[in-house]
Amino acid sequence: VQLQASGGGLVQPGGSLRLSCAASGFSSDDYALGWWRQAPGKERERVSCISSRSIGSTRYADSVKGRFTISRDNAKNTIYLQMNNLKPEDTAVYYCGTDVVVTTCKTLEADFWGQGTLVTVSS
Repeated sequence: VQLQASGGGLVQPGGSLRLSCAASGFSSDDYALGWWRQAPGKERERVSCISSRSIGSTRYADSVKGRFTISRDNAKNTIYLQMNNLKPEDTAVYYCGTDVVVTTCKTLEADFWGQGTLVTVSS
């Protein structure tokens, strides 16, 4: 099981970024996957999750609802996090993760992580 996260960078407040998480070694369609973030001096928090394809649900932290959208591309075995109207408080290292066990977001706690991609929101 491998996850490869990418797409971070420096963006001004109000800007947008799209993060990608390419999965290999398993079919991402069959499991729940999520995006977490960790800001300096803070604990890692889950910002979004997408359930298995058959269930087809998504979840978001209150802090990102209405601004972030999680999606998957089945053909590419990849999930995405579209981040719009970014704020300085969104600055963090973003990680994708899964446990390759659960199919729903409710119980997802990742055992496998991508390497993290840094998002910096600053003017």
